[in-house]
Amino acid sequence: MSETRRKYWGRLIAEQEASGQNVRPFCGEQGIGEHSFYRWRKRLRENETVRFALLETRGATAEMASALELVLRNGERLRIGDGVDAATFRLVLDAVRQ
Repeated sequence: MSETRRKYWGRLIAEQEASGQNVRPFCGEQGIGEHSFYRWRKRLRENETVRFALLETRGATAEMASALELVLRNGERLRIGDGVDAATFRLVLDAVRQ
């Protein structure tokens, strides 16, 4: 699978998920076939690898209480705090999906 195609479809799939829009209208607006969308989404999910960045840890405080906890297939947990903005959250999700 070409890396260019993988990135193209990965970007489209992430864009659709972030938009909250259903697949059919999204594909219609983008001029892509639903069948291709679903096939690429499945292909990319099957080939997912998870990359991690080194993060600085701090003691837990009431301010750092997680609003969302994402549990990955391998059991790792990613906690997202209340104050994270939507753009940063999308970047984190994109990184986890790649």
